[in-house]
Amino acid sequence: MSGNQIDLFGAPQPAWPDGFRYQSDVLDAETEAAMLAHVRALPFREFEFQGYTAKRRVISFGWQYDFDARRLRKADDMPQFLRELREHAARFAGMRPTELQHVLVMEYGPGAAIGWHRDKEVFGQIVGISLLSSCTFRLRRAAESGWERVSLSAEPRSAYLLSGEVRDEWEHSIPAVDELRYSVTYRNLRRD
Repeated sequence: MSGNQIDLFGAPQPAWPDGFRYQSDVLDAETEAAMLAHVRALPFREFEFQGYTAKRRVISFGWQYDFDARRLRKADDMPQFLRELREHAARFAGMRPTELQHVLVMEYGPGAAIGWHRDKEVFGQIVGISLLSSCTFRLRRAAESGWERVSLSAEPRSAYLLSGEVRDEWEHSIPAVDELRYSVTYRNLRRD
């Protein structure tokens, strides 16, 4: 784990797992409003997983993971507005925009959550951008005496990066949200 940091008011910050980064205000309010206008118009579908329909709705571009077939398949190209948002995600992550070949847009209605999981192995680094409202973003990994855990409030217009150790060894989840929220998650494909 990386060491603690001190904020401007002297309060210790959590020790984030190696490979985790978070930054608020990656987007300005005007850019977020423009993105939300496009995102709200997307043809979302209910997320289904092993016969279960989740409370969140999704749409993928570039690539889509087929949970029934357990494989990646080509999806429609990213619309222009998501390519523009990808510029912000890539700049934050220190990557070239073209390295982020997949995007998953999720709509979380009030009460929607996502359980503990690790993204599928076909994906490498993960860059998430939060829109409209905040959520609690939780991380955990197994330890000798239970779980090692850390969480943060992912604010609107913020971004997070999962890379390296945190990507491969930690699970993440979002408990039920109180208000409508959108997340735009970019991923690259593993090269192995």
